[in-house]
Order: sequence, then C-alpha cells, then structure tokens
Amino acid sequence: MERTPSHPQVSQFNLQQVLEALVDPVRRSIVAQLDAAGEDIACGAFDIAVSKSTATHHFKVLREAGLIRQHYVGTSRMNTLRRAEMDEVFPGLLDALTAPQAQGR
Repeated sequence: MERTPSHPQVSQFNLQQVLEALVDPVRRSIVAQLDAAGEDIACGAFDIAVSKSTATHHFKVLREAGLIRQHYVGTSRMNTLRRAEMDEVFPGLLDALTAPQAQGR
C-alpha cells in the first residue's frame, strides 16, 4: 500500500482552488512557516492552535490545491512548500502572501 498521498500535477493547478485554500488563516500560517523554514516540516511541528484532526484537514486542503507536497520519513508525515511550481503557474502569488506586510493581516 502506497503511503505517499496523491498530489496534483502542475497542469492541474486551479487558481480558484489555490485561493480558496489560502483564504483560511491557519492554512496561510502553514504556508508562511514552510516558506520561512526553507525545509520540510513534520505535521506536528507547526505552530498552529488547532486539534490534530483539524490540522489534518488543513494539510489535505493545501495538498489538494497543490500548495504543498507530503511524504513520509519514518513515521512522520513531512510537508514541502511547492514554491517553484506555484511561482511557475502563479508568479508573485506566494511572494505577496509571505511578504512581511502580509504577515500582519
């Protein structure tokens, strides 16, 4: 059984789905934390004040929109921001989201 969840291809990215994923402040926080870290982060290592089941939902929404890629390292599900792919399809979107002035919103 494959443990790695499915991810959309770049050709399947949909602006409406990406924007709907980013409308939630918890999901924007996850994206911002991944961007700032510059490396993969385990699901349990994010600074988000939601239950584990709610966090799982947020990660799924981000993954299905194409914003993150998930894979396992041992028993930890790791998250990677798909910045290069997002920048290719929607140039400037993640820059606007992660800019210092956007963080206060």
